[in-house]
Amino acid sequence: MLLPGVVLLQNGEPTGDQKVDAALLHSGPDSILTGVRALERYGLSNLPDTEEVHVLVPANRSVSNRGFVHIERSRRLPKPRPRSGVPTAPVPRAVIDAARRAPHKDAITAMMAESVQRGFCLPRSLADELEEGRRAGTESLRNTLLPILGGARSVAEADAWRLWQRSDLPECRWNVRIFDANGVYIAQPDGWCDELGFAWEIDSLRHHAGTDGFRHTLARNARYAAAGIVVVQTLPSRLRSEPGKVVAELRAALASARLRPRPDVRLG
Repeated sequence: MLLPGVVLLQNGEPTGDQKVDAALLHSGPDSILTGVRALERYGLSNLPDTEEVHVLVPANRSVSNRGFVHIERSRRLPKPRPRSGVPTAPVPRAVIDAARRAPHKDAITAMMAESVQRGFCLPRSLADELEEGRRAGTESLRNTLLPILGGARSVAEADAWRLWQRSDLPECRWNVRIFDANGVYIAQPDGWCDELGFAWEIDSLRHHAGTDGFRHTLARNARYAAAGIVVVQTLPSRLRSEPGKVVAELRAALASARLRPRPDVRLG
């Protein structure tokens, strides 16, 4: 007996798909899968750790939470999208529903960033979903979403975005593509100060220490040097452990960039 009226006709633990099927049977007609289990069906991987199956049901439905199932009555049911035969909420709704039930800000940021980075939705779609929901307690989610709206595409980049915003540094753009005077691609820096032709890269050991990652980083830095671009590389951990030192390094590098003519590069 997985849930009231729902029996698993085999021995052993139910699979994730079986739990989803059971949750939808328990929830009744017109129920829609949302949250983490929905996002798994779209192929997202940076998701909060939970065993919960989150289901949306019509507002007048008389059904309650049971076991691993979280029931949410809604007067604003989205148009479901079939994913492996399961009626599933669109990505923006599923992300925001999952975020409202996730306890850790970093997990929420990672989920939001991946949904945008991999092209599942636009940052504005997440903001619109938050606004349309108009639920109490969403102010913290709006604050979490701000770096994503600003162009950050990872937890580390969100930390960098916040550090830059609270410092007296010139305008910075995030994840824009840079080309030389002949239109040849140079790089897509995490942060870019176009006024001075200055790049900021948040380079983690995990992504850059392997053979391919190291080769890619060296080639990227060589293109920066050839174009005359001043670049600062920062470990993600230092954004939280040494924010003052990081800002001082950025100020010094920006001051150096001001001493030479701006390189002949442009945004793509």
